[in-house]
Order: sequence, then C-alpha cells, then structure tokens
Amino acid sequence: MIRRAADLQRLTLEKRFGGVGILESVPLMDEKQFQGKGRLFAHNTLKPGASLGLHTHTGDVETYYIIKGEGIVDDNGDRQPVKTGDVIFTDNGEKHSLENTGEGDLEFIALVLYV
Repeated sequence: MIRRAADLQRLTLEKRFGGVGILESVPLMDEKQFQGKGRLFAHNTLKPGASLGLHTHTGDVETYYIIKGEGIVDDNGDRQPVKTGDVIFTDNGEKHSLENTGEGDLEFIALVLYV
C-alpha cells in the first residue's frame, strides 16, 4: 500500500494539550493499520513559539524523532534542549511537553503505541 502525500489529511490543532499556538499534524497511518497496537504515527510541525502542553501517557508510550528545528522538552519535570536528530521517549505513566524555541519550524515524527 502506498499513501500519496497529496492524499494525506492535514490537521490544524490549536492549544494542543493546553499548549500555545498551532500544531500542524499529518497522520501517516489510520487506526485500522495499527491493528490494535497503537493510535498515532504522524509528521508534526510546531511553528516558532508554539508548544504541546504537558500531558501524561496512560496505557501507551510515545516516541518523538526531531526531523528539523530546536526546542525544549519537559521530560517528567526535567527540561532539556532538543534539536534535529534527537529522540524523545515517554513511557507509560510518564509525562512530557514540547516547545519550539527556535526561529524556524520544529518538525517531528510522533509514534504512540499501546502497552
């Protein structure tokens, strides 16, 4: 199966998880393709100054892969800078947030799998 870029749904989500600004998200898989093992695989973009608010994962884990840009991740209260090539893993029961602190877009892949 091939999903063409022109056919992918593009979502604009405001103040995601209580964050600031807009998250642009392009889901790369639909729910049926996960076969009950996950719920999200998406290419996301945070514009400068935008953020995802702090949120807890319950019953799932999430991985971010930073494609482009720079920001600050809050990993269970530990705030650390992140940049292109970094990987962030949030385990079941843990919490995280992500903020774009750069001058350009912060692009990342997000994958959420059930545990």
